[in-house]
Amino acid sequence: MGDVNYIASVVAAYWFISISMVYLNKILMSSEGISIPAPLFITWFQCVVTAMICWAAGKVSETIQKRSSPLPTQETDSKVHQSSFFSQFPKAEYRSAIGKKIFPLSVVFVGMITFNNLCLKWVEVSFYNVARSLTIVFNVVLSRVVLGSPTSPKTMACLGIVIAGFFLGARGEANFSYKGTVAGICSSLFVSLNSIFTKKVLPAVDNDHWKLTFYNNVNAVILFLPLMAYFEAEALLEAIGVQFLSPVFWGAMMVAGFFGFSIGIVTVLQIKATSPLSHNISGTAKAAVQSMMAFYIWKNPATVMGVSGMFVVLGGSLLYTVVKMREGSRKVAGGK
Repeated sequence: MGDVNYIASVVAAYWFISISMVYLNKILMSSEGISIPAPLFITWFQCVVTAMICWAAGKVSETIQKRSSPLPTQETDSKVHQSSFFSQFPKAEYRSAIGKKIFPLSVVFVGMITFNNLCLKWVEVSFYNVARSLTIVFNVVLSRVVLGSPTSPKTMACLGIVIAGFFLGARGEANFSYKGTVAGICSSLFVSLNSIFTKKVLPAVDNDHWKLTFYNNVNAVILFLPLMAYFEAEALLEAIGVQFLSPVFWGAMMVAGFFGFSIGIVTVLQIKATSPLSHNISGTAKAAVQSMMAFYIWKNPATVMGVSGMFVVLGGSLLYTVVKMREGSRKVAGGK
């Protein structure tokens, strides 16, 4: 019973944080009275928050490690450190040589989160998942072009379903945004590139996910500065006497930044508590609930074609996940 309760709480936390992050970013991007017309600044601030949390968590981990292992014989305290939440975070220090190796990934990362937030700003929340649904298509195409990975007929069939759902949903979207959809496609492309570049640069940070997160976000903070200065200087100056004085605005910004950091933790916890396949199924179900709730919360107009397209995309994505997991299992069995 304890395991069931733990799994349920982890899945619930994943759903809550993921859905809340999307809704909160939508408010920050396009809610009159709270948002500012500066999506790059909002994204930059979330990178700052993530980098600061990684740094603080690394400091706490370092302090616990020093206190728990002053002598080699003190095995009990050492085990406490190993099992503590903060033990997963490495010492947060920035070395320029490593930062340069991570830089190509950071450029892709900036493109990914920028287009992701621009998509969310310009499209309805109910259409958001459809607009960004081509990620798996780009994954397969790039894997074939860059890595030479073969593609099975079943995988191609799943991609066909997703593409059909994308066009069906776009055609049925009542408040269709061309630039928002283009931003969603670009976001999907950069998500795929991000996964490829992540695999390439992980050895530079000793295959440590949190160390990579720290370097990536510090680099992103620097990369966003000239972009904000060029595209959003006027909007930021206008916000100085308005939104920048609002505790509601800064509260929402801090919570969104914290959720941006937390989604990485709950994603790992959900995969560990269940399985990669169950995680993807949970993510697909979450996306459906997120979109359906958006029709009610944001009063997004729904059409039969639009809703059908959304479920076709989610169904195709779920089938793709199942097919890839089975193909992976066969490869492992064949290797044995």
